Amino acid sequence: MSQRARRGNRPHEIVERALELSRADGLVVIVKERSDAHLRWAGSALTTNGTTRGRSVTVVATVDGAQGTASGVVSRSAVTAGELEPLVRAAEAAAADAGPAEDAAPLVTEGPAGAGTGFTDAPAETSPEVFAAFAPALEESFRQARADGRALYGFAQHTVVSSYLGTSTGLRLRHDQPTGTLELNARSADGARSAWAGRSTRDFADTDPRQLDAELAGRLGWAERRIELPAGRYDTLLPPAAVADLLIYQQWSATARDAAEGRTVFSRAGGPAGAAQTRVGERLSDLPLTLRSDPAAPGLQCAPFVLAHASGTDASVFDNGLPLTATDWVRGGVLDRLVATRHGAALTGLPVAPAVDNLLLEGGSSDSLDAMVAAAGHDGPTLLLTCLWYIREVDPATLLLTGLTRDGVYLVEGGEVVGAVNNFRFNESPVDLLGRAVAAGRTERTLSREWGDSFPRTAMPPLRVPDFNMSSVSRGV
Repeated sequence: MSQRARRGNRPHEIVERALELSRADGLVVIVKERSDAHLRWAGSALTTNGTTRGRSVTVVATVDGAQGTASGVVSRSAVTAGELEPLVRAAEAAAADAGPAEDAAPLVTEGPAGAGTGFTDAPAETSPEVFAAFAPALEESFRQARADGRALYGFAQHTVVSSYLGTSTGLRLRHDQPTGTLELNARSADGARSAWAGRSTRDFADTDPRQLDAELAGRLGWAERRIELPAGRYDTLLPPAAVADLLIYQQWSATARDAAEGRTVFSRAGGPAGAAQTRVGERLSDLPLTLRSDPAAPGLQCAPFVLAHASGTDASVFDNGLPLTATDWVRGGVLDRLVATRHGAALTGLPVAPAVDNLLLEGGSSDSLDAMVAAAGHDGPTLLLTCLWYIREVDPATLLLTGLTRDGVYLVEGGEVVGAVNNFRFNESPVDLLGRAVAAGRTERTLSREWGDSFPRTAMPPLRVPDFNMSSVSRGV
């Protein structure tokens, strides 16, 4: 490929060329350049490592008509400059064939200050060097695990996505998103005992696998004593990862329009349509908890503007480039905001509040999970969970979820862990759990076991919830 051709394939040039090719009334172009580096291991030995790169291009065409504005969206991967025109034409054709878009709005003309910096620069990349300090520490963990008779399994992945957004209104925005995840599973030599830990990071400089291995070794030690318990309601300690498992799903369900139309746990019957049909302003927890998102949250930084590849109740392609700011969803235990596009806000009378790609729960004490364990189990047995998985929605009206515990459920008596118990299927609503929580500890960055691949930027405290509904016994690991 010639130097000129290579230049034509640079991300910002793809954006500009697509805009030049457009015959639509409006156009939005999103180019995402992705760079990955990963390590995988099994049986306390590295199995694979490598790097990958990829590109995706999304084109949103808008066409004005007598009945309103229609939109067409087409996304493709590995697009080069020579393949752009068919992509643009496909988006225009999709718009021409569509009826007026319900969420139609003028395209955004002004993004957040400074977000266009480096728009013409090359995309950011990761490389195996991101593991320069992590990999030797991982090898030390392997040696220690083999010496102690346990096996380590898991993976570490680092991804950098550079997003370039351009519109026919003149908007030019760019964001680089580094994302690192580590999942480590330890098993006893006979495979009968298992424990899991996960971490999120931006660069692996703050991630020590030796610390996680030591934590898992302790949990395998707890599991040497096995105790069978029946299904029932138990006083339960949920660690930050399990809290994230539940609250991410709650946040995905917290859309203004769906609530105002009576379809979710955040709906309120009676009264006129709109904001009065939602539970905004209602107390959800007696604890002074604040559930919030902030694009500038330290260690959890994310895009400060909307990047929407499709329209729905939680996003609108017409909102692309709209600035994102710190937003309190629950403030001091009271529901303060629901996710609202510009269209959703107009329908409900609630403030515009686009979704943000991180989530933090704050307002608890300074207690660590260990301190909360020491305070538990004095008036009866308490369960300490590790993580949840296979979470599915049972009833949207109450946000009742079902799922399974995994990789360690432990019994706490008199402030000490006395053994491991069998796994359970649970049936609970995260909204109800917030209302019943009697204690929250120190907020820390964590990784959801169930949703970490798609929503890795969370910070949660451990929660203590009485009467957690373990609806049946599960014989899974």
